[in-house]
Amino acid sequence: MSITTATQASATRTSPRRTRRRLSGLGAVAGVAALLLTAAPAAQAAPAAQPKAGDGVQLAPGQAYLGWSTPKSSGDARARTSSATAAAVARVSGIDVSSYQGNVNWSYYYGQGFRFAYVKATEGNYYTNNYFTQQYNGSYNAGFIRGAYHFARPDIGSGAAQADYFVARGGGWSRDGKTLPGVLDIEFNPYGSTCYGLSQSAMVSWIRSFTNQYKARTGRDAVIYTNTGWWQQCTGNNASFGATNPLWVANYSTSTPPLPAGWSYYTFFQWTSTPLDKDYFNGAYDRLQALANG
Repeated sequence: MSITTATQASATRTSPRRTRRRLSGLGAVAGVAALLLTAAPAAQAAPAAQPKAGDGVQLAPGQAYLGWSTPKSSGDARARTSSATAAAVARVSGIDVSSYQGNVNWSYYYGQGFRFAYVKATEGNYYTNNYFTQQYNGSYNAGFIRGAYHFARPDIGSGAAQADYFVARGGGWSRDGKTLPGVLDIEFNPYGSTCYGLSQSAMVSWIRSFTNQYKARTGRDAVIYTNTGWWQQCTGNNASFGATNPLWVANYSTSTPPLPAGWSYYTFFQWTSTPLDKDYFNGAYDRLQALANG
């Protein structure tokens, strides 16, 4: 899920020209085996997604955000956390979308074998996806197990306040077997300072404020979507969330992506952004249902 968004305010922001490749993680959940994938299959043909005016900033080559991305850079010197020889095992295909995709043809993607979806709901304390209703309800009606995500802005409000904003605008959860826990998308700042002007300890406190409030409001631990390099730089590679919050990892060139400290495996894996973000759930369909049911 890669996205940078524009606010509903009048100001227009532009992205710093970084060339970092996003390697993010959202992972560990009770009952899901620590499974690693050996290779990502070729991307399936699908209608091309076009950016929507007023919902994003320009991205540099190799830079990606939840909901939108650009061509990735090649190579990755970071150490891998496990062997590349693990056998491929049960997994479920999914996609994640934002307003960039507009009205999504959910029946098409269901027919292509995708069974779960994450939809951007909010950003910071100012932005709501104008296509959220069609995307969130449409995926549900087409048979998807779906959930919502929030793009964090630690520089403009507390974690707890943004969790409340998210829950009030589509980020809630219900035990209906079709709703996944909400996602906190916390990664490189597309609008300015990489770590949003926060120290490592302050960033950890902000994330904890969000996740604690989200759990208080919904009864679920939020999934954390983050870039491994960003997590190391901006939280000091804090390991305290791995025991509670599922991890989502993205990597387009390897089946054994590096993980942030505290997580020994991922729950979701984003393996391509062409023509839109495609993901795997790390387990069989009944395990995905179990995650939805809490």
